[in-house]
Amino acid sequence: MKVHNAEIVISAVSPKQYPETDLPEIALAGRSNVGKSSFINTLIQRKNLARTSSKPGKTQTLNFYLIEDTLHFVDVPGYGYAKVSKSERAKWGQMIETYLTQREQLRAVVSLVDLRHAPSQEDIQMYQFLKYYDLPVIVVATKADKIPRGKWNKHESVIKKALDFDKSDTFIIFSSVTKEGKEEAWQAIEQAIK
Repeated sequence: MKVHNAEIVISAVSPKQYPETDLPEIALAGRSNVGKSSFINTLIQRKNLARTSSKPGKTQTLNFYLIEDTLHFVDVPGYGYAKVSKSERAKWGQMIETYLTQREQLRAVVSLVDLRHAPSQEDIQMYQFLKYYDLPVIVVATKADKIPRGKWNKHESVIKKALDFDKSDTFIIFSSVTKEGKEEAWQAIEQAIK
């Protein structure tokens, strides 16, 4: 998809604030420092529509981005890093769960993991949660430019094994620096919103 129009439409904390449209939605979830904002910016060819931050865990709301008037990207708060209180984190957890389990417009979840490392406990829990609710998942392994290409397969199999990866899901190796995986990511998203 060639993106010319992308805008943030709302930062929501509860269902009554979600956009009232029938447009399909793709949620993006991942650890706070996994490169989610960079992924969004790469896909929509913008430098900083999604704010990248040196302080991971800044997103504390569901941010809805309208893409080409055809779909919404929904940026879900990053987990596992942000220096917030337990009660604050529980609130986010509730907000994310409500969105993921009740939103009819949700077509798939892009679950971002760091290609360089084995998935964290939170990564595994998120994937299992999505599988439990039968949500289609596109696993995107970021920061591929930081690893020699010859080692990608090894890292991919470590991640798939830890996640107990479902072969019906999509796995994409991605880099916002080299744009590796950008086309594949769009293909998977377009497939999901058909």
